[in-house]
Amino acid sequence: IESENCMALAKQYQPMYATVGIHPNDCTANWSQDVKVLKTYAQQASKYKIVGIGEIGLDRHYPDYNLPRQKDAFRAQIELALEYNLAIVVHTRNAPDETLHVLHEYKNQIARGIIHCFSQDLDFAIEAINLGFSIGLGGTITYPKNTALRQVAMAVSLDKIVLETDAPFLPPQIMRGKKNHPRTIKIIAEYLAQLRSESFDTIEANTKKNALDIFGIDI
Repeated sequence: IESENCMALAKQYQPMYATVGIHPNDCTANWSQDVKVLKTYAQQASKYKIVGIGEIGLDRHYPDYNLPRQKDAFRAQIELALEYNLAIVVHTRNAPDETLHVLHEYKNQIARGIIHCFSQDLDFAIEAINLGFSIGLGGTITYPKNTALRQVAMAVSLDKIVLETDAPFLPPQIMRGKKNHPRTIKIIAEYLAQLRSESFDTIEANTKKNALDIFGIDI
């Protein structure tokens, strides 16, 4: 349903594009049937303004997770993205090693992807970048206790960073407890510029270019 909502919004608003996929927490016993539906969308990606498959991945946060099922759905959707030359947006929570293990199965095949809402360490970041991914940074970079993420943000090359909001979740620190919104992307860009001692214009231009390149959007 969320994928259908994304396509509907992309159709309604000219600047918007969609990604479609089965989030690991929504991965039911019928996942293979759901992937078949996604394939019908991917076959007409330009019609539906689909630029990526995601969020897909692994999540061991909730106690009733089914990791083998999540892995099977993850692989099937990676292969769907590769078949139709779409970007891959990866969700990983409490499963860093398992996620990298699956991604390594597609080494040298993935050219365009994002590790969404990045929350891992620098070693994971380097490995993901070597596998063809960029790092998605959002409001969590501003949280006082998130020193490790700020270290990643400073160490990674700017051409491997994209900015996100994850709205309506994970707002920047100055809005903690409130509903997040896509417009807070500017706050994140300003924060990253200060963190990296680079100009706002440099952050804006580079992260915008990175996102457009990853999603194959020509504006």
